[in-house]
Amino acid sequence: MSGHDHSRTKSRSERGTEWETAVLDGGPADGVRMRVADRPAVVQVTYPCEVEGPAGGAQVEALYVYRRDPRVQEEPLRYGFDQASP
Repeated sequence: MSGHDHSRTKSRSERGTEWETAVLDGGPADGVRMRVADRPAVVQVTYPCEVEGPAGGAQVEALYVYRRDPRVQEEPLRYGFDQASP
């Protein structure tokens, strides 16, 4: 057993998925903490937009992309704002 106690942040679902804490750096969601499974390379953040006029049931959302920093191997994982995406 290692000297690190990850019991405060890591957890497993009933299906055995391991969840880890991650934090977003930069952009509109700077500082947001979340839980991720399987260390995804990219996460999307969306914010609803107000629609003027008839939308026919359509919803419009602003989309922001954050990419995982592969250099960070321990919690919290880090995701940096990608200004060039999508």
